[in-house]
Amino acid sequence: MAVATPDSPAGQIAQALVDFSVEGAFPEESVSSLTIDSDALPAAIEALASAKAKLQAEIHTINEETADDVRTWKVNAQLVQDDIVRSKALANDILKQSEAPQASGKAIEEAESRAAFLARELDYNTQLRNALKGIRAVNQILDQVERARDERRILDALHLLERSWKELDAVPVNKSCRAVKLLDIRAFELKSDVHQVFDHVWNTLIHVDIEGHKVSISGVKQDEPMSLSDAVVGLKAYKEVDQRATQLWHDIDKAILAPRLDIKQKRLPSIKIDGNTLELEGTSDQSIEAVFRDLEQVFAFLVEKLPPELVETISTVLLPGLIPTITRTWLDLAVPSSLEGMDRFETTISTTKNFCTTLKGMGLSHLNELQEWTESAPRVWLSKRREAALDQIRTQLSRGLGPSKQVERVEKQVVSKSEGQQLAANGAKVTEDDGGWDAWESDGEQQTGGQQINKPAATASATEPSTDAIDDAADAWGWGEEDPEPENSEEPQQNKPKQGDDDDDPTEAWGWGDDAQNDGTAAEQAPTAPSASSKPQTRELTFREIYSISSLPQPVLDLISALAEDGAALTQGNYANSPVAAAAAGLFSLPTLALAMFRAIAPHYYAPDVGGNMFLYNDATYLSERLAEFAEEWVKRENMSTRAQTMLRLDNDIKTMQSFANRAYSNEMSIQKTVLRDLLGGEQNLIQQDDTESCVSAAVARVRSLAIAWESILSRSAWQQAVGSLVDAVANKFIGDVMDLPGIGQDEAYSIANHIASVTALDDLFLPSRFATAEGRNDADNDIPTTAQYAGSWLRLKYLSEVLQSNLKDVRYLWLESELSLYFSADEVVDLVNLSFEDNPRTREVIREIRARPNPLG
Repeated sequence: MAVATPDSPAGQIAQALVDFSVEGAFPEESVSSLTIDSDALPAAIEALASAKAKLQAEIHTINEETADDVRTWKVNAQLVQDDIVRSKALANDILKQSEAPQASGKAIEEAESRAAFLARELDYNTQLRNALKGIRAVNQILDQVERARDERRILDALHLLERSWKELDAVPVNKSCRAVKLLDIRAFELKSDVHQVFDHVWNTLIHVDIEGHKVSISGVKQDEPMSLSDAVVGLKAYKEVDQRATQLWHDIDKAILAPRLDIKQKRLPSIKIDGNTLELEGTSDQSIEAVFRDLEQVFAFLVEKLPPELVETISTVLLPGLIPTITRTWLDLAVPSSLEGMDRFETTISTTKNFCTTLKGMGLSHLNELQEWTESAPRVWLSKRREAALDQIRTQLSRGLGPSKQVERVEKQVVSKSEGQQLAANGAKVTEDDGGWDAWESDGEQQTGGQQINKPAATASATEPSTDAIDDAADAWGWGEEDPEPENSEEPQQNKPKQGDDDDDPTEAWGWGDDAQNDGTAAEQAPTAPSASSKPQTRELTFREIYSISSLPQPVLDLISALAEDGAALTQGNYANSPVAAAAAGLFSLPTLALAMFRAIAPHYYAPDVGGNMFLYNDATYLSERLAEFAEEWVKRENMSTRAQTMLRLDNDIKTMQSFANRAYSNEMSIQKTVLRDLLGGEQNLIQQDDTESCVSAAVARVRSLAIAWESILSRSAWQQAVGSLVDAVANKFIGDVMDLPGIGQDEAYSIANHIASVTALDDLFLPSRFATAEGRNDADNDIPTTAQYAGSWLRLKYLSEVLQSNLKDVRYLWLESELSLYFSADEVVDLVNLSFEDNPRTREVIREIRARPNPLG
């Protein structure tokens, strides 16, 4: 019979049978698919027999290696003992031979060498005996550990384990010894088993049912030999005191404390203690007193039931997380946002102090945050008041501008008799308290008591924004960097009077031209009789203007008034013993913060509305005026202390608010001017555009739409100045682009003049009859627009149109005989002549005449 090779089918089948028998391995698919015939069976039987013999040999070898070590070691020890006896006899023989004088030196050396060997053998045998004794002792201790584990004597098991490790360390054998390794592995396995038993006992003594909101703590159990105090000792042995305590407090917080302190719940459970059980049951009110009462029960239960080692961890683990929850939810909500409810607040402070005292009596600590809250009541209350005030500002602004309402600005100005007569000639109205214009003994012409007037420049309101005020606020808000004309900051400011040659002409004194009549009155000024006295007659008149504000200023004023009233109340004797009396000074600083909040976020909420920035200008102006009146009345009040009168300081806030109003106006004007400039071609020349007509139409339509939008918002004087500034921007853009042309043909000149005519149609916005009463509109056909009073370049634009439509003779006349020189310089007119006319002797002659007389009217 041929011998089967490993690669032959018979060999593969044999090896598969061996692997399945020894290792339980299934053969590969290539082997299992082979056909088994009679020739393969002998090889398989032979392979199985060989594997069996090999396994028997290995088992025999293992049995010999792992036989009863103690028995083998005893036999070896006996052999060592016999060797020791023989060694002693041999040593005696050597001693006798050494004493014999006939012994040779060589014999002595042999005897000494043999004696040293025997001594080493003796030491080895002694060490081996001690090692065997130590191993046997450790093994016996581990047997005791197993018995203690089975009987749930955890502490005894832990003590025995600790002893076994000490004994194992004392065994005089290298740690790599197989016997020592086996004992060490057994000890660790027993420790793991003991820990599992300990977990079961711990969970039996302390059970936390998170879902059922129940905690059970027992010092001992009838069926458990270990007490809770012994369990703590076990935790120390495993070095798990902090870990197990942290988990315990976490579970108790989830099961009991968190549901009880969840202020968002509509119904809060109460604490119930029944023997060794702490649980949630029933309902409790949402007062802070009930919270502290329940927490005192919880901590008293834990201190009573738990060993001191675990109680100590309450202060280090549980309280640092619990105290912030109490202060930031329950206590902060108990802080009133005004002086109302102050009695309740004082009760809360007293209850909190008593709670801290109770916990200290239980031996708990880490209550600093809670104690600081009670000691810093003024700061806590002031912080709540500040938060409420700022939140009220945010809430009001987030609701939008709301419905607008008209308010009246009333100012008193001292004017001379001639000024009053000039006002009468221009249709100004005064109240009946002023006695009418006839009180000036003019010509008996008296005006009925009206309410709204257009104030002349000499009587401009003190609340109108000034350039200095705007400049002061520019840096604070970062506005104006993109302003195309920084040297001419926009503000609703009345025209300044012009200095004329005739100081006695009241029209010149007010800066009004012969062709501009204010309010569209056709009445001529009555002649003024010379005064008998050199001292001019003066009189105080009351001027009134109507403008619109949103619904936002009043809540802000109400808030500031309430803050001031509460601050004043804290300085009175009624609140001398109040815990928040010290917060009076801080309360008087809250108006400044509230107004700063208004200024910071108001632009965001005003901007989306049509005319929002103008509403912001009016609202901020109204706030500054009302605050000034409030501050003035505040210092005059007699029902408060002097301290309260001096602590309210609104002067800087009033100035800042007025500057903020000016900046809102200036920002809106800058934006609208930029839009108009973009509509008129931007940086490109408007006249050279293909769609000049559409650009001009768009710009004019933009001005008209803004005029309509602002008309119901701004006062008459502010509206005229704002719209006049826009018209002036259009005029300047037009004039600049015309002057920058390389040349102007006749057809192009007439086309430009037509475009200018489209722009100058905006004159109808400034007709006095626009603001007149029904009776005043009867004379609308005789109205003279006052556009030039509010747009400095308006007449300049009109004269430009005249020049473009004139021949050389007409240009010469306009310069030498008319008023062209009042609005254009000689160089500018010369440039226009060069642009519009060919270079010929006649043209050069006209240019020489113009240059010869640069100031023909002066």
